[in-house]
Amino acid sequence: MNMMENKNLLDGVDARTRLAGSNQMEILLFSLGTRETFGINVFKVREVGRTPHITKTPNMPRGVEGLISLRGNVIPVLSLASYLDLEDPPAGLGKTMMVAEYSKRTLGFLVHEVDRIIRVDWEKVKAPESVLAANQGLITAVIELNGGHLVSILDVEQILANAFGEAVIVDIPPARVEEETSVFFVDDSIVARKKITEVLDKLGVKHKHATNGAEAWTRLQAIAAHAQQMGTPLRDEINLILVDAEMPEMDGYVLTKNIKSDTRFEGVPVVMHSSLSSEANRAMGKSVGVDAYVAKFDAEVLADTLRPLIER
Repeated sequence: MNMMENKNLLDGVDARTRLAGSNQMEILLFSLGTRETFGINVFKVREVGRTPHITKTPNMPRGVEGLISLRGNVIPVLSLASYLDLEDPPAGLGKTMMVAEYSKRTLGFLVHEVDRIIRVDWEKVKAPESVLAANQGLITAVIELNGGHLVSILDVEQILANAFGEAVIVDIPPARVEEETSVFFVDDSIVARKKITEVLDKLGVKHKHATNGAEAWTRLQAIAAHAQQMGTPLRDEINLILVDAEMPEMDGYVLTKNIKSDTRFEGVPVVMHSSLSSEANRAMGKSVGVDAYVAKFDAEVLADTLRPLIER
């Protein structure tokens, strides 16, 4: 696939933002030279092309091949194959590079070749069973294509944490909240759940969580039904809901729509937390009624966004 084709391939990315709330996602399929097919959410990919000259630099973390200059910016380049326990990766792997933006960081990912973009319903995106968890949680979801072919969706947050280490969370002063204040959060990334837990613990609030949108909606409905039964306001049980944007089975946009159209959740703010930091994604969050939008992962910004919403 040449650069021109790739340009056309990604031309419609902004047009795709209207998929929000339709419970669909678009995935760029690629290979690492083996028979397996991998996928990455198109929203995160800025461009695809031939790998430029990579400058090797000393003391780079494992899997980081070096640095490249891209339109005046120096960005690190990671070899995805080195993070996954692949059987017999071919020689000369990494002729193609995807440039992606995650959590305000631009990176190059070396792959064997890029295949095509497919559109799938989030219901078809399944959380992997523990059998597949051998890749240290690097596979965040699995999709079955027509004909039974499986695509593994990579958890790029986990790969970045493996490569660059996890950011140390600085001192976050506790929020002025009542002892019973509770936040419900949902995220399919292990790294993100760990970080969110740390922030909430430092704020001094209780928390419950789910690992995908469908599970979150089931649990939230159960909590709402229980509050109704007891004749107590739901706000006594949940003071805020924090949702990830992209998740298997039901994404954060559909989850937010469900919450906002259910009168039992009236007065419970919903904050969207996403590694998709573009304006388009903020606009999508707004269109489904989120009360605030925070780009991942900045612990202080997250804490500062939550504090006024739980203190009031």
